[in-house]
Amino acid sequence: MTMFSTIRLRAAAVLTGAALALSGCFMTPGKFTSELAITGPDSFTFSYEGEIFFLGLSKLAQMDAANPEAFTPNCYDDETFESRDCTAEEEAIQREEWEAGAAERVEQAKKQAQQMAALMGGIDPSDPKAAEELVRLLQRQKGWDRVVHKGDGVFDISYRVSGTMGHDFTFPMIEGFPQTNPFVQVFLRKGSQVRINAPGFAAQSTDSGGLGTVLGAGSFAGLAAMGAAEQSREAGQNPAAMPGVPVMDGTFTVRAAAGMRILANNTDEGPVAQTGGEALIWRINPRTAQAPTALIAAAP
Repeated sequence: MTMFSTIRLRAAAVLTGAALALSGCFMTPGKFTSELAITGPDSFTFSYEGEIFFLGLSKLAQMDAANPEAFTPNCYDDETFESRDCTAEEEAIQREEWEAGAAERVEQAKKQAQQMAALMGGIDPSDPKAAEELVRLLQRQKGWDRVVHKGDGVFDISYRVSGTMGHDFTFPMIEGFPQTNPFVQVFLRKGSQVRINAPGFAAQSTDSGGLGTVLGAGSFAGLAAMGAAEQSREAGQNPAAMPGVPVMDGTFTVRAAAGMRILANNTDEGPVAQTGGEALIWRINPRTAQAPTALIAAAP
């Protein structure tokens, strides 16, 4: 891979990451198992076991031009784009331009930190104890039975909640956080129908080469894939992995109890008969292009 490509990919990752974070799209699943059971016309149980990645608390989000140690001279051939050593004059010019923008970068970094804190319920992501604050915040909420920070923005989660179908449901819902990054949504329709969407359990890639724009459906999963293949290919590593960002890998199951009908779904295999009803099963990974969806209704 050329140095020019590396520069573009790194810049794209940082800028896109900032844009996603500041628009509220800053969470993605890692390895997980999730289940939504429609146990009756007016009751449900939902669970999520596994990893959740918070971009704002990761090293990737902290990559910014305000760090003076981040300066690296970059020169490449104008025709082939192959990397080459910079001349002393080229390096001096690049360093001068870098230093000239230092104050602006510092101010921009402060502004982004304030915006991120507003999105994270007042938690300052630059605070070394930010992860501990988030753990305490989640543990106060019902359903979050286990919240452990594994490092670099990755949390090990055990969530389980049961309730009535008298209202819509979204996961995750975090106090003070914007509701713009849902993994799973349940919408109630008239006629005892339930619409289920899981936008956070999908990612879309435009090509196998890794250079296309990747957008997750309300998640950071797509950005984790963008550039990962290129960077890891250069290092001779697994292109599916990007240091610090967990690979989305899991299973989402929707169960419909006896007396409930599955009217529509986009699984590969369709409903599977099980004791006490039927189940829909989606196997989720970075190649999952369509978000799981289903429509379930009470039998007449």
